[in-house]
Formats: sequence, structure tokens, C-alpha cells
Amino acid sequence: MNPYVPILFMLGLGFAFAALSVGASLVVGPKRYNRAKLEAYECGIQPSPHPAGGGRVPIKYYLTAMLFIIFDIESVFLYPFAVAFNRLGLFALVEMVLFILTVFVAYAYVWRRGGLEWD
Repeated sequence: MNPYVPILFMLGLGFAFAALSVGASLVVGPKRYNRAKLEAYECGIQPSPHPAGGGRVPIKYYLTAMLFIIFDIESVFLYPFAVAFNRLGLFALVEMVLFILTVFVAYAYVWRRGGLEWD
């Protein structure tokens, strides 16, 4: 028996479950649409009858998302270092200090440019 058969079976089972879930929601789900449900919703923005600028989303949302991703990636790199700290030695410690220093420089830059202010 091929060792990839169980993996292919689980992959097929996952796709079948996803297709069945989407199909069931289309059949069973409510079909009452109104204007409020069809509008885009952004947390913190009050909808107005005539949105200024054609209903565009402020750039602050995207800047906040990018900053979150950058600092989230930093934490992803810190976890393996913390787990294997005793086995890595001095070289890894120096590399991690340089990495954290680079992240702090980026943080200071964003702070000075006003990227952390929401107003």
C-alpha cells in the first residue's frame, strides 16, 4: 500500500467537508437581504447615508494590520530561540540581540512617524 494514501484520503475528506459546509449554508441559510446587510462594515466607523470619498476605508486600518504582522513575525522568531537557548550558544545570543535591536529601531521609527497614534 502506498504511504501517501492516508494523506490523500484526509485531504479529500477535508475538501469534501468544506464543500459540504458551503453548500449547506447556501441551501439552509437565510435569504433576507437589505441595504444594511449588503454594506461593508468596518469596526469603529459609523455608516453614513452618503459616505465621503465613495466609501473608502482609511489607510490607518492597513497600516495597523502591517504593523501587527511585523511584530507578530518577531514573536514567531523569538519562540524557537527561547526553547533552544541552552543548546545554541553565544553566536545565537548575539544574532538574537541584533535581531531585537533591529526590531526596536523599526518600532522607534514607527513611533516617531506617528504610526501608533489612531487620531
